[in-house]
Amino acid sequence: MSHSFYWGARKLVRPIVHGLWRPRVSGLENVPRTGGFVVASNHLANIDSFMIPVLLPRRIRFVAKDSLWTQKGPTGAVLRWFFNAVEAVPVDRQELASGKGALQKGLEILREGHAFAIYPEGTRSKDGLLHPGKQGAAWLALESGCPVLPVGLKGTEHMFSRLLPDRGAITLRVGTPIDPADVAPDAAKGTRRRVLTSRIMDEIQALSGQRRAEAGPNGPREGRG
Repeated sequence: MSHSFYWGARKLVRPIVHGLWRPRVSGLENVPRTGGFVVASNHLANIDSFMIPVLLPRRIRFVAKDSLWTQKGPTGAVLRWFFNAVEAVPVDRQELASGKGALQKGLEILREGHAFAIYPEGTRSKDGLLHPGKQGAAWLALESGCPVLPVGLKGTEHMFSRLLPDRGAITLRVGTPIDPADVAPDAAKGTRRRVLTSRIMDEIQALSGQRRAEAGPNGPREGRG
């Protein structure tokens, strides 16, 4: 998929998103102008993977399960067009579930100097809470040497809950990039991943304003936030 097609699709869609929902976006000055970086965001709705590429000024790549490219009918056609337009990388369900395929693809993208988006929680939050982060984003940053750009989304889970769009209810906030070289430089790799993951989740929580879901013996429970 060509670079020009990505920007052409984005140019077509962006005015529609701004016209209908008028999302509030802040912190775009924090987005690196060149080189690879890891976008680490909370995940409230499937539409998040649409909003992030539309609202951030750099080309953003991410992975998605390959079955999204094979759905039939009008919905399937729209999905194929969208995922091709944003240059998403198809990964089969087994590799995506294990994380190995997604992380390896992400590392390749970062080393090519592009931005790669990942949801540290691992899946969409169905209760609106910020769930504990997995170490994938930290691993990518430490392996590639690329900074992590924390992003906080708010309101995307309600984008289509009303007949008329709720203008200004969607927020995307971009934090200051986290340089992995500054995170526990003398510690072991495992320790560095844990420390960096903790910092990433703290930044996402501050940007999104979500309350935390802490893992308890019977599964997630609401935390302080």
